[in-house]
Amino acid sequence: MASRAIFLDRDGTLVWPREYPSTPDELLLYEGIGAELHALQQHGFRLVVVTNQSGVAHGYFTVEALAQMHHHLARELAGFNVHLDGIYFCPHHPEGVVPEFRRHCECRKPQPGMLLAAAADLAVDLSGSWMVGDILDDIEAGKRAGCRTVLIDLGSEPAPSSSLRRPDFVVTRTVEALRLIRAIEACGPPIQHRYWPARWNHAPEQKGYSAPSSGEPASGRHPRAHALAGSALPGENGVGTGFNLFEHDGEEAR
Repeated sequence: MASRAIFLDRDGTLVWPREYPSTPDELLLYEGIGAELHALQQHGFRLVVVTNQSGVAHGYFTVEALAQMHHHLARELAGFNVHLDGIYFCPHHPEGVVPEFRRHCECRKPQPGMLLAAAADLAVDLSGSWMVGDILDDIEAGKRAGCRTVLIDLGSEPAPSSSLRRPDFVVTRTVEALRLIRAIEACGPPIQHRYWPARWNHAPEQKGYSAPSSGEPASGRHPRAHALAGSALPGENGVGTGFNLFEHDGEEAR
């Protein structure tokens, strides 16, 4: 039976934003996030981090240093009885200085490769899953994969230029995003959602949420989903599809 997942960006979503953090102590969890993640996990959602880490391609830190940061992140969350099912990262950038990672790829958001790889590895139903992130590239990746989406508005993103970049919901803090998801999925108290960035036009109708949404899943499933199934490592054609730090059952996170 397919499971559902909450896909989470890392910097600016799970942890406070910093420019190219390179040591474990620079990853600081947002306050209050642990309890909300635990509640969602108790309700059956898998928790998967999907993060662009072009600092590897730019030579700012190594894959090994990134692994240390992510093991630290997993340990910090484990303190709240939160167990990550996977941390998928994209180390690529087309203008990188490290030849191994200087490439165009299908894992760097806004491409949905990391979500598709995780869905194949973990038997995730993408149409019943959520993508939470703080930039519109996160939203587009989630939409392309077929997930519902929540943007954490840090004030940096312009109005969406297309339907693929238009979030289903916008909040100002990650903890609010998780509470909203819990309300919609009927595993948390009802809430009244009223936020939409003032700098954007055409705010949607404001609603209260206390039961599962009856709408159709988000459109835009990536046409190559079948081709990416079964691998979270670079493809044989040289186009990366993402790396998973953990074994598929998230054992190292525990």
